[in-house]
Amino acid sequence: MKRSLALAVTLASGLALNAAAQVPSAPAPASATPAAPAGPTKIAVIAFQVAVAQTNEGQRNFADLERKYEPKRAQLKSLSDEVDTLKKQLQTQGDTLSDTERANRTKTIDDKEKQLQRSAEDAQNDFQQEMQELYNSLAAKVYDVLNDYCKKNGYTLVLDVAQQQSPVLYAADSTNITKAIIDAYNVKSGVPAPPAQPAATAPAPAPKAPGVR
Repeated sequence: MKRSLALAVTLASGLALNAAAQVPSAPAPASATPAAPAGPTKIAVIAFQVAVAQTNEGQRNFADLERKYEPKRAQLKSLSDEVDTLKKQLQTQGDTLSDTERANRTKTIDDKEKQLQRSAEDAQNDFQQEMQELYNSLAAKVYDVLNDYCKKNGYTLVLDVAQQQSPVLYAADSTNITKAIIDAYNVKSGVPAPPAQPAATAPAPAPKAPGVR
């Protein structure tokens, strides 16, 4: 259930960037001659999803979303632990139970497993939907900053290396503007950097729905 920020963000597909790229420009009049580029082509690369996630606002919003779902994760873990306990009790006490009692306990376990599966799936769907909405809203604002930055610095083409189908095989570090865009957005948004978190052990995995590998 619980997903790290990096994994969660990979669910998003850079919709804002793709949508902006797909907006057609106004066609030139039929009699007009296409203008030649004013200068040499200046190309940059960016990991756009990373930039969105690592802005101060992105870190704050995604951390708030994680905290929002902590009670639900705790509830699911409690139910999962209860199911495990009931299974162990049935396994150890099964030979001493009557057929009726064994059947009743088996049904109780089955009902609770179904409840756990439904609750886990609902919580995951709700979390992913809210994560996508957060990403889309923030990505649109980060794209505006990217657009202004490229115009001011004369970039004529920016390639998103975070896309799975990225055509970029090599790019010099000097062409990567990811951090520059993060810094520029942080200045514009005015959102302070989140406080440093103390090192912690990796959290225990959230309970999975029965049958999920």
